[in-house]
Amino acid sequence: IISKEGYIVTNNHVVDGADEIKVSLVDNKKSYIAKLIGSDAKSDIAIIKIDAGELNAVTFYNSDNVRVGDVVFALGNPFGVGETITQGIVSATGRNGIGIVEYEDFIQTDASINPGNSGGALINSAGHLIGINSAIISRSGGNDGIGLAIPSNMVTSIATQLIDNGKYTRAY
Repeated sequence: IISKEGYIVTNNHVVDGADEIKVSLVDNKKSYIAKLIGSDAKSDIAIIKIDAGELNAVTFYNSDNVRVGDVVFALGNPFGVGETITQGIVSATGRNGIGIVEYEDFIQTDASINPGNSGGALINSAGHLIGINSAIISRSGGNDGIGLAIPSNMVTSIATQLIDNGKYTRAY
């Protein structure tokens, strides 16, 4: 949740092609129907919105200040088992050339990320958002210790345009 008004950042691949988007909030056990505000497939970022009143929004951290070795926590719902938090460190920053999306600048972590963590927060030890869990590199399909998150600075830039315009426009 990135604003008290109900804007939520997630991955494009999580909502792409969905007929209906449901969001469950852990603290009130209520499910909300979300509206897709905009998405950017090239960065794998999407913005959805729920009408839920005053919400607690995450505080963004400047991802340029993230360093290898920083302790991080990955939040998500792996395999649909429910809200989960795992701990690890930042293994690398600036990962690109992986071929997952067109615009790659991933934070790599060894915090356990599995299918279902996509769109979840990667936070630092102060609870500030440093990235959005997006992908794993794995031969088995499960966690092999190489999780990738979209840095918060990229998220901020794209999310702002998606909220304001419903689309992200790049220069060319």
